[in-house]
Amino acid sequence: MMNETLQNDPPVNFTDFGLDDAILEAVVAQGYVCPTPIQAKAIPPILAGNDVMGAAQTGTGKTAGFMLPILHRLTKGARAQEKQVKVLVLTPTRELAAQVGANAVSYAEHLFLNIAVVFGGVNINPQKRKVSRGVDILVATPGRLLDLYQQKTITFANLEVLVLDEADCMLDMGFIKDIRKIISLLPKQRQTLMFSATFSDDIRRLAQGLVKAPIEISVTPRNSTVQAIEQSVYPVDKKRKPELLKHLITKHKWTQALVFCRTKHGADKLTRYLQKNNIRTVAIHGNKSQSARTKALAAFKQGHVAILVATDIAARGLDINQLPQVVNIDLPNVPEDYVHRIGRTGRAGAVGNSISLVCAEEFELLIPIERLIKQILPRKIIENFVPALELPESSLDRRFAFKKKKKSNKSKNFLGRKQRGYRSKPL
Repeated sequence: MMNETLQNDPPVNFTDFGLDDAILEAVVAQGYVCPTPIQAKAIPPILAGNDVMGAAQTGTGKTAGFMLPILHRLTKGARAQEKQVKVLVLTPTRELAAQVGANAVSYAEHLFLNIAVVFGGVNINPQKRKVSRGVDILVATPGRLLDLYQQKTITFANLEVLVLDEADCMLDMGFIKDIRKIISLLPKQRQTLMFSATFSDDIRRLAQGLVKAPIEISVTPRNSTVQAIEQSVYPVDKKRKPELLKHLITKHKWTQALVFCRTKHGADKLTRYLQKNNIRTVAIHGNKSQSARTKALAAFKQGHVAILVATDIAARGLDINQLPQVVNIDLPNVPEDYVHRIGRTGRAGAVGNSISLVCAEEFELLIPIERLIKQILPRKIIENFVPALELPESSLDRRFAFKKKKKSNKSKNFLGRKQRGYRSKPL
């Protein structure tokens, strides 16, 4: 693989790429001035027809990085005919699909292209009608895409470009079989682009069968966290986490915070607790209908509620400007998910704050996170919330060992679920 790593490259102007004038007009209307690092490095090789693997933090402009050169390519060819798809963008969640589709529409404002977004959880019939007319760009979640294909609504014979967005999340959600099935339906001669906040070893193994001689672009050290985020750990006993969160919200008068829970049940339970304490809170997770998720996100963005409680999967692709606070009420089982979570704040140059409420039982989850981001997170003890079970000291030294209590077989099975790709149910 060719590998380019960016470190503070000088910005260029969007006019330097040679993009179609209609696209540049839309870019200016969006308020873009200079391309972000991922855009500056990804757009030229995509325009040249190369396969690309792009790694960048959330909020760095990945979508425009692949969508602008794709739109330029479409201006040079014929439009999609009945049931045809020219460009396919696969995303792991409904929210991300909707966001990518909305961005594509805004960038293609003057191009008269057919752009469609399809995902589950809503009536399939309007989607069938739209894609059957032919779409130049189809943004889809894997399950709904296969449903449409099996109902003979679409064909991929004329597909030119495949994009896998948030590819690591695809693996986390167990989409690998669906992805491989979709790949088997596509023409071998195509351009393939993979974009993600991080590239794990699993992703690199997947890429070996998907991309051909890709140009690999990384705008941050692998799996590093955004430097503009102030990160800290608040040691606390597990049963007192909701109470400590309520204390932080009221004491600091937070007007907007995104709170991550590990499970849907935990998200609902925390939401009820905060609501009972007169804190305007909504939850978003996989058991919520699409209309409920859309309504909850809109209420949060518009300031009608102060706290949005979410699971990892439901929060992928959430586009929230200037989010000041991210709170981990539970640490994630997968260390890379910590990077995704805190990447929701500190975006586009803004300063963000990330707080993790960590109990002693989560120490085994904290160590891999700190080793991944290569830093010991500072700890802050809050008066009246000193934990009865002390959180052990951390170390980045991999020779460092901590004593483990003997676990039952049931406990061992639970911990065994930490490997990537495991999900008993969608979050």
